[in-house]
Amino acid sequence: MSTEPEPATVRLLLADDHPVVRAGLRAVLDTEPGLRVTAEAATAERAVALAATGEFDVVLMDLQFGGGMHGAEATAAITAEPGAPRVLILTTYDSDADILAAVEAGASGYLLKDAPPEELAAAVRTAAAGRSALAPAVAHRLMDRMRTPADALTKRELEVLRLVGEGLSNLQISKRLFLSQATVKSHLVHIYAKLGVDSRTSAVAVATARRLIRR
Repeated sequence: MSTEPEPATVRLLLADDHPVVRAGLRAVLDTEPGLRVTAEAATAERAVALAATGEFDVVLMDLQFGGGMHGAEATAAITAEPGAPRVLILTTYDSDADILAAVEAGASGYLLKDAPPEELAAAVRTAAAGRSALAPAVAHRLMDRMRTPADALTKRELEVLRLVGEGLSNLQISKRLFLSQATVKSHLVHIYAKLGVDSRTSAVAVATARRLIRR
């Protein structure tokens, strides 16, 4: 009999608020050699708590939960700890605002939920190995931002624009982001110039059409 040790199993934590999605992911990933789903979390807060136990190698993290902590916030909380598991974002959203928030939070990868099973398994293994695992469409959007940095909205401008899209006033945005109203107005001036618009409504419409933010 062979005495060679078997490759270490990659232990996975699934963080998604939809039971059907978690069941589907478990069905796919548990059939992959060397991958094993060892726990599930229905909330981002629960995912953070479980990740802190040190019993996982990769967390598959959704971005939008029914309420409470956002997936990007949970990612930042998880990756801030020493020896933290890798976090692979698995979501339906591919807006610039979502992608930048996840990458800046420390995500090792970003994959869309319509990815084929073999792409998902490959991304998990890539993340577990400490390398970046970006869906082709996501990588393309990041490359576009790098090619035209002068026209690309900054992370803060995207945050302001997202809140405008939610119907918040300048005063409400300033309180939410801990900025002065003058700073918010300045961001809006830059946003309008970059998008070629002259109103809040037009800015939201153009940004949504370009998938910079989501509605």
